[in-house]
Amino acid sequence: LSIAKMGTGQTARKHGARRKIKKYKKKTWLKHRAKDTDQIQDEIEKAAETGKPIEFEYDDDLPGGGQFYCVETGKHFADAKALADHKKSRYYKRRCKELKEEKYTQDVADWAAGRSKEVLPPAHGKKK
Repeated sequence: LSIAKMGTGQTARKHGARRKIKKYKKKTWLKHRAKDTDQIQDEIEKAAETGKPIEFEYDDDLPGGGQFYCVETGKHFADAKALADHKKSRYYKRRCKELKEEKYTQDVADWAAGRSKEVLPPAHGKKK
């Protein structure tokens, strides 16, 4: 026996029901994407200039109320033990190594593309 209920139907999806939907995949990928290294380097530079460490006010929406934050990876953790375990992980160590590298700037991109800003002397010299 099935009892008819009012509504729009089943709200739960089958496993893998959205795997072919491109906009859904893109949206979920962007939602869980980690911060870029240059963004984190900017945050670290600002904290060094002001002399204050990066801190968050208590927020119920963030894990652990936003009190356990890893600056290098830009992630929040539920408690101090989770943060300590994270700092032993391969992901954390790789990210620290990436942050030690020089910041990638537009000047570096121009140089790599072959566009130089240096002024070269004329090829045939001055005519008299």
